[in-house]
Amino acid sequence: MRLKPFIIILAISLYTSCSVAHCSLRDDFLNNEAIICGINIRNFNSKDLNNNGLIEQGEENGTFINAIERLDELKKFNINAIHVLPITPVGKLKALGTAGSLYAISDFSTINSQLIDTKSQLTPIEQAKLFVQECHKRGIRVIIDLPSCGSYDLFLKRPELFIKDDNQFSVIPTDWTDVRLFNAGNNEKLNLDLLSEHYKFIDMITEINADGVRADVATIKPSRFWKEVINYAREKNPNILFLAEASDSWREPPSPYAQFTPYDKLLEVGFDGYYGSFFNLKDWKTSEDLFEHIKFNKKFINSYPEKKSVILSFTTHDEISPIILHGEEFSVMISWLEATLPFNPYIIDGFEYGADYIYPWANSKAVRTSTDDDYYFVHRGKLDIFNFSAKPFGNSEFVRENYKNAMSFRVNNNDLVINGTFVPLKASKTNVFAYERTCNGQTMYVLGNLDYDREYKKVSIKVPGLKKNASIKLIAGTKGFKIYRNKLVTDMKQGEIKVLLVRDFTL
Repeated sequence: MRLKPFIIILAISLYTSCSVAHCSLRDDFLNNEAIICGINIRNFNSKDLNNNGLIEQGEENGTFINAIERLDELKKFNINAIHVLPITPVGKLKALGTAGSLYAISDFSTINSQLIDTKSQLTPIEQAKLFVQECHKRGIRVIIDLPSCGSYDLFLKRPELFIKDDNQFSVIPTDWTDVRLFNAGNNEKLNLDLLSEHYKFIDMITEINADGVRADVATIKPSRFWKEVINYAREKNPNILFLAEASDSWREPPSPYAQFTPYDKLLEVGFDGYYGSFFNLKDWKTSEDLFEHIKFNKKFINSYPEKKSVILSFTTHDEISPIILHGEEFSVMISWLEATLPFNPYIIDGFEYGADYIYPWANSKAVRTSTDDDYYFVHRGKLDIFNFSAKPFGNSEFVRENYKNAMSFRVNNNDLVINGTFVPLKASKTNVFAYERTCNGQTMYVLGNLDYDREYKKVSIKVPGLKKNASIKLIAGTKGFKIYRNKLVTDMKQGEIKVLLVRDFTL
């Protein structure tokens, strides 16, 4: 049968578009090409007119509509996916903060009214859908966060969804005092009421054309529960991504009443990826600490018959700002590690500008509140998820330029970063890590000093096969290195990272 011309053209068009860029977020993620930024719509583009850090009466908090204004800004950093922190309604009783925690879900099937522009004629769903549509226009895919626990408000309304202790009281997991533990049942008998609510969530995010789900603390629900949710979602969208907030270093549930499903079991039932324990970088003292984790994750994700991957979770909304931990140098180190390792980069909004998330109004008594908490509760050094606050921002040009250059380098040297061999190199100082990435005749060396208090002079790195007359381009870090046969010698400042590219290079 002869194909009509327009069918041939359509087929060629589809082939071309899919060969230039992957056809879904899931493809990008599984090929380690997703560059992800976590954002909180409630403060992503809020309008703090008097610059006091709070969104007060007469000022505009972040909404789906005004969030569109910042999308081009993300694109300039080569971000191609966003993890949107929960968009579901939040509880107001036994709450934390004056707006309520984003993770204290009170309804699975509707949009949080706090994120809606009341001046718009569009419905809440239409506003969320427009935001996703504008993301897609810019080549940015959208992951929506699914909270793991319910608000006290929801417990009072739907107690059958929750675990109860011996006295029939709701259960507070760990120190998350504003939420209560859901009862998902077990692998033998699921709680169908809670499962139905999760289906409603999937229906909602499918309606707005979201590309993925990030399951908050996925470990506290049984594997069969997630299998049902994932199967339901993939009947609607076979390419929807499922990212589990789970890590290889997590060993226990947040409550004795909670179940614990380890990350490997979550991958077995359909999750595409998890959080590597890269957030422990702040505590690692030697190169072996870093190398062991990289090698472990590379080997682990390749052990599955179907593709799996991991995010480079050096910094998330649950982690203290790198600026507070070890200064600007630490943020720059994270940027270049994300640019040169073969996993999916991840940052939280504000990181790219060197935000410290220190709020001068933190934990002081509020003038007004929309919850039963009349204090501005915050986690020091972490993105605010409890109040109506100004958009996160920092003023570090050093961090901004390095993050921008790092992501540009990753995109422009995609084959080397994604497919290159990974070879740990031996340095003369145990605090200094060094590794080599090679692909198609192109090689880069990455060196970093994990000592944030001490500079090391004349650090020697053994590089088998390195020639004295090798042509090396410095991509990041301070100048000054000498090349010997099979050896590279350089000074390493406190917390510094250097990236060197041999032969062809693109930045």
